[in-house]
Amino acid sequence: MSEPGAAPPVPSSAALDAPAALALLRTMWRIRVFEERVGVLKRADEVYGLIHLSIGGEGVAAAVCSQLRADDVVYSGHRAHGHAIAKGAPPDRILAELMGRSDGLCQGLGGSMHLVDVEHGLMGATGVVGGNIPLALGSALATRLRGGDAVAVSFFGDGAVQAGHFNESINLATLWQLPVILVCENNGFAEFTPRSAHTKRRARLRRRRALRPRARDVDGNDVAAVWEAFGRFLQVARRGGGPLLLECLTHRLRGHYEGDPTLYREAITATEWQQRDPILRLARHGAAGGWFSAEDVAGAEREAREEIEAAVEFARHSPYPGAELPGELVYAGGARP
Repeated sequence: MSEPGAAPPVPSSAALDAPAALALLRTMWRIRVFEERVGVLKRADEVYGLIHLSIGGEGVAAAVCSQLRADDVVYSGHRAHGHAIAKGAPPDRILAELMGRSDGLCQGLGGSMHLVDVEHGLMGATGVVGGNIPLALGSALATRLRGGDAVAVSFFGDGAVQAGHFNESINLATLWQLPVILVCENNGFAEFTPRSAHTKRRARLRRRRALRPRARDVDGNDVAAVWEAFGRFLQVARRGGGPLLLECLTHRLRGHYEGDPTLYREAITATEWQQRDPILRLARHGAAGGWFSAEDVAGAEREAREEIEAAVEFARHSPYPGAELPGELVYAGGARP
């Protein structure tokens, strides 16, 4: 069941249409406003721990997760807010989690980098770079053994491609033809290291000859392109054609973490960002195609801001976890000293 204010689920198809485009626009605005608000709350010390924002990359989360079914699962990394929202996790409970409150997804104990919402298929986020990829293989194997057609999706950055477990996972998934789709959000930086400093290629995943997975790279800021590419991959995975690799070349406006001075990055001008911004690009595309009006666009932003402000108030009024909670979670009943 969809949460109040959530964009309705949209069916998977090869080409984007008007209803799906409007749903994507709403989802992207919800993610954008949520993350902007989290940045403000972090600077006010109302949100705890390291915070990694994906402002500028909302299109990938929306285009991928909006096509998934309830029984499909998602594994994310340290930049997980957008994936959680797009998969259906309620923003008020995500925000409560970031504030360390008991109404959070993990009762305030996980924080930003460890979001879990099994009810909506978000099986976990992790601060270990690429550490979620082998876990996604486990879910895909379980689906295969049960005879179902659900898929597992793992999100990671291009820095994870340098890790051994990425290549080991690709090898095993290829050997067993697991229904897993690996989505690389390549924003140009592996933490603080630019792409040019660790690879000769613009696209990391295309046609890895030793393993021969199905692979494609796409403009991650073009929501329609991501939608089409992932939709086709999704159909292949459901028919048992996995694994598949989708590399989304995108851009994030913030640094590696909130508060990062970003001295290692070149600034992007407002004019450049007007052309790259996935929300504005979809709005222009939709207006040109007659999919939605200026009021539809303004309404999507307005609804998102109202929902996120309500989420802030919900989180602020949620209590902190009681001192007894860690003991209850660690010890079995009657076994605690």
